[in-house]
Amino acid sequence: MFHVILFQPEIPPNTGNAIRLCANTGAHLHLVKPLGFSLDDRHLARAGLDYHDLARVSIHEDWTSCKGALGSARIFALSSHASQRYDHERFHAGDAFLFGRETAGLPREIMDEVPPTRRLRLPMYPANRSINLSNSVAVVVYEAWRQCDFAGGA
Repeated sequence: MFHVILFQPEIPPNTGNAIRLCANTGAHLHLVKPLGFSLDDRHLARAGLDYHDLARVSIHEDWTSCKGALGSARIFALSSHASQRYDHERFHAGDAFLFGRETAGLPREIMDEVPPTRRLRLPMYPANRSINLSNSVAVVVYEAWRQCDFAGGA
């Protein structure tokens, strides 16, 4: 239904939570190397529980190979620095949501590849820096899925 891309994730429980979320929403999770942990990390396994076998997870050596795997999917980059709110966009099945590293976000050169109209933010209080990565993924995926009338869900 949707693609979730974690660009160079650093914190195993965030990725484990994303695995679980993707398994439960039908989204395809893409992890772009380098990863800040081993895929057999116990924290990753604990957060993902037994959902690893239920989720579609692809691991890409770099951003270029990830983009190639996405084909013609519309890519939306999430950033606390974007001006457009995520809930003002109309999403479609097959859209891809790109999230940056927990400590640094997305590199400027990757943000520059995404048109400004597809750079989205989640609203939050002005004095705060960011929202937890796995929480951000959940907010965006569920909004996109809601807009598609929870297609495929029960």
